Amino acid sequence: MKRVLGCMAVLWAGVAAAQNQSPAKDLTVGVGKSFVLDSPAAVRRVSVGNPDVLDAVGVSEREVLISGKSAGVTTMILWQDGGTRQLFDVTVSQPNTRLETVKQELARELPGQDVSFTVDKDAVFLHGTVKDLTSAGRAVAIASALGKTVNLLHVDVPPGEQQILLKVRFANVDRSIGTQWGFNLFSTGATNTIGSAGTEQFNPPNLNVQGSGSSTQAAVTLSDALNLFLYRPDLNLGATIRALQTHNLLEILAEPNLLALNGKEASFLAGGEFPYPTVQGASAGGLVAITIQFREFGIKLHFTPTVTPRGTIHLKVAPEVSSLDFANGLVYQGFSIPALDTRRMQTEIELESGQSFAIAGLLDNQVSETLSKVPGLGDIPILGKLFQSRLTNRSKTELLVIVTPELVRPIPAGKPTPMVEIPTDFMKDGPQTAPRTPGPDVTGPVTVRPLPATLPVEELMEQQKQSLEPAASPQPPADAGAKGGDVH
Repeated sequence: MKRVLGCMAVLWAGVAAAQNQSPAKDLTVGVGKSFVLDSPAAVRRVSVGNPDVLDAVGVSEREVLISGKSAGVTTMILWQDGGTRQLFDVTVSQPNTRLETVKQELARELPGQDVSFTVDKDAVFLHGTVKDLTSAGRAVAIASALGKTVNLLHVDVPPGEQQILLKVRFANVDRSIGTQWGFNLFSTGATNTIGSAGTEQFNPPNLNVQGSGSSTQAAVTLSDALNLFLYRPDLNLGATIRALQTHNLLEILAEPNLLALNGKEASFLAGGEFPYPTVQGASAGGLVAITIQFREFGIKLHFTPTVTPRGTIHLKVAPEVSSLDFANGLVYQGFSIPALDTRRMQTEIELESGQSFAIAGLLDNQVSETLSKVPGLGDIPILGKLFQSRLTNRSKTELLVIVTPELVRPIPAGKPTPMVEIPTDFMKDGPQTAPRTPGPDVTGPVTVRPLPATLPVEELMEQQKQSLEPAASPQPPADAGAKGGDVH
């Protein structure tokens, strides 16, 4: 009976002790590191299971200084007022300097971004969200110092690409001056002679002799009223003088406007294509195969804009002005193949939005002179000028290309769009608008998947890769050419 009562007393004592002791809590401290543990009640006594691992010192009634001494695991017990006890499982770890260095570098290089990692043997798993692909690449480069990195980062959905409008002005001014001088002398019976003398380059008068013998007469017909005409009836002697000066002015102006995304190429063509034969080589029977290809001509422009980190626009521009030149062409099997008179330039410039730059100015001066004279008579001093004719042409061509890039945005929905002004009504009785698919007011609203705030790194990289791939341009048929405008 006494033994039973003794066992029951021990049991009740254990139950009371369990009621006064809280569950064990986990603490972690590094070797050589310390921290202060605050107690809700006054601490009467502290006990450490392994003093070689951990040191605990009471600095006040409610504060205990915990210091890690060596790597290991131990238990710490605090006795508080009221008979309660607190139990702690304390882990003292040896700090990994490489892990700490990587954490510090991530925090320094990617401030304000949520990036964390876990290490399992030689693999490093990156987690969190970064603002762009550059930050993601930098995080991978830093974490790779710990081993093979598995990139599980997400990237904020980037904003829309910037759009650049390129205004180009082609100014081609052609000036030419021509001078003509010539002299033709004719007789309608002076000294019983009928005839004319001169180089006859500038449409001389036409003499028609009528009658015979002493009754012979000459009729004069003028085909060019611009000649100066002199005639002496008493001498039956006349002359025509050609003295003209001409001025010609030709101005060709084109102002193509091109719109392109940042880093994407755009092209423009206002002209056409002309066919030319190409030899493909001899066949097995020795016959030569000829195919027809096409070559573009006109006003062409290729440009690639890139917005720099400075906010400027870097341009790769290749303007070209070409025209068909039949004078320097060739004839192949009865077909005339023209040459191309081309002025082309290619350059790279950097401008701010709205600034202009003249990237090319070309001056072409040409002078040609034609001299015709009567042999012998044209070499006589002073009087020989009456038996000469002279034609002089002077031409001056100026080409100027001015480029102006601008950062633009699309026209907002619902705002009026620019239209070509039509001076008169066209087809009043017909429809005034082109047919189109009914809008949302008829078909109902379009179901659009909500745009996610972030994307996995590999998904965003795949989308950018697809956007950078050049689209396959359709090839024109081999037997047809086209003229007009073409914009890509």
